[in-house]
Amino acid sequence: MELRQLQTFRIVASTLNFTRAAEVLNYVPSNVTMQIKALEEELGVRLFDRLGKQLVLTTAGKRFLTHIQSALEKLDEARSAVHDDENLTGTITISANEVQCVYRLPAVFQRFRSRHPGVRLIFRSFPNQELKQTLFDGTTDVVFMLDETIISTGLEVEPLIEETFRFFVAPDHPLTGRSAIQQEDFHGEVFLVNEKGCTYRTMFDRSFEKKGIDTITYLEFQSAEAIKQCAITGIGIAFLPEVVVQAEVDRGELVPLPWQIPDLHVYTQMLWHKDKWLSPIILSFIEIAREVIGTGKDWEDEC
Repeated sequence: MELRQLQTFRIVASTLNFTRAAEVLNYVPSNVTMQIKALEEELGVRLFDRLGKQLVLTTAGKRFLTHIQSALEKLDEARSAVHDDENLTGTITISANEVQCVYRLPAVFQRFRSRHPGVRLIFRSFPNQELKQTLFDGTTDVVFMLDETIISTGLEVEPLIEETFRFFVAPDHPLTGRSAIQQEDFHGEVFLVNEKGCTYRTMFDRSFEKKGIDTITYLEFQSAEAIKQCAITGIGIAFLPEVVVQAEVDRGELVPLPWQIPDLHVYTQMLWHKDKWLSPIILSFIEIAREVIGTGKDWEDEC
């Protein structure tokens, strides 16, 4: 059993895609397939099943991954012990949803890469509701979530910055220019929101229920970017965090409405498993995230 086979197995288990794993490892896909096949033959069990086009871990594969994660983390710890902080090597896996990926994390990734060019940084995007599970599964080292205050007995949770949610419309929308808006003003309007199950949609529904508004016309989207672009074209009223639309507001393409959402406190939060060994790589990434997001200071401001 070779170390590279175990490392390949861990990446395939996290991506559940041979081609994507090959890209991460800088291998050709056939090399990845060959390593996994050789590992399965040595163990005498199947580690993966193909269900149609979907690759899934078998029960044996899940058990094997649990032990391999621990062994490889110890190996990373040993490697880090013989390097100083300026020459860290290894791999770190980060997960977040679309908003964090596009608007909060690029500056963090850029600063981290500038300080630790020898570290392999893997990013995986997940819906908000799936992020915490990746920490319990051991497939992600650190996740970022946009949510109200998270309380967990198994995870460390660190709020970094409070995010403000507002309603945004095109500048020629009939509701722009008003100093105040009453709930009856929303009659006949179309709201551009995320699909049910999304954190932002739950907050939207709750805020309108508190106001006693129960007849709402929705257009539902999976993407914050789609909501924003539809609002710019005048299709309806977008419900989004300010960080998503700041550039469009500055350019005059979108205008915030004077409608307050009471008792809404949403934060960009950083999470990791309480029992996870925090290698120097992970500790450095956490500190850089605090520097960049916690202060709200863009990397470009230092250049």
